[in-house]
Amino acid sequence: MGQVPLGRALSKLGIMSRSQTSRLIKEGRIAVNGRLIKDPAFLLVPEKTRITIDGKPVARAPACTIMLYKPRGIVTSRSDEKARKTVYDLLPPHLQHLHPVGRLDMASDGLLLMTTDTQLSNSLTDPDNGIPRIYAVSVTGRIGDDDMKRLSEGIEDKGELLKASKVTLRKASNKESHLTIELSEGKNREIRRMFEALGCEVTTLKRIAFGKLKLGTLMPGQFREVANNEIL
Repeated sequence: MGQVPLGRALSKLGIMSRSQTSRLIKEGRIAVNGRLIKDPAFLLVPEKTRITIDGKPVARAPACTIMLYKPRGIVTSRSDEKARKTVYDLLPPHLQHLHPVGRLDMASDGLLLMTTDTQLSNSLTDPDNGIPRIYAVSVTGRIGDDDMKRLSEGIEDKGELLKASKVTLRKASNKESHLTIELSEGKNREIRRMFEALGCEVTTLKRIAFGKLKLGTLMPGQFREVANNEIL
């Protein structure tokens, strides 16, 4: 139990995003223990502090988790220094306080989980839990038996062992190969790095499942709320 900035506290409680907190503070609408706060960085212990908005006490909102179909070209971050569109541009105001569970890079698309449930997020991203993530991947060139073996046994890259839990070759030609890759943990650009080591370029990368969830009939930019028992 420690001190956190007011903006982070309200975000963790699932009340509002940090940017929304800043706006309300500027409008003089948020008080802590009866005192109007002027600084979003004001430190407090959420469990021991009475926070009010317009004089009304705030309470932890019910946990919320959504499954979003992130399109290609969208950044998985709160904001972007190059003013590129982010996943938050796809969400309505009442979901702006959710945070992504892991990431999908800008060139990738597919299933992205976003939640206010920190415990769920930690459980899903803990490598010890081995929650499966499944991807449909297309790469340049023909993937052969030796390549499949290397993907399954692991490839050393920059001091990390990159390894697929399961690999299925769906189609291969001299021009392009199509595979389904299952990972049990989310290392940075893991799939792209594995195929770079094989001398191939990833042309499309889509996450189609995370835990028990499947992308299903969602279209790019669409989302739906999900329950924890749908994921684990």
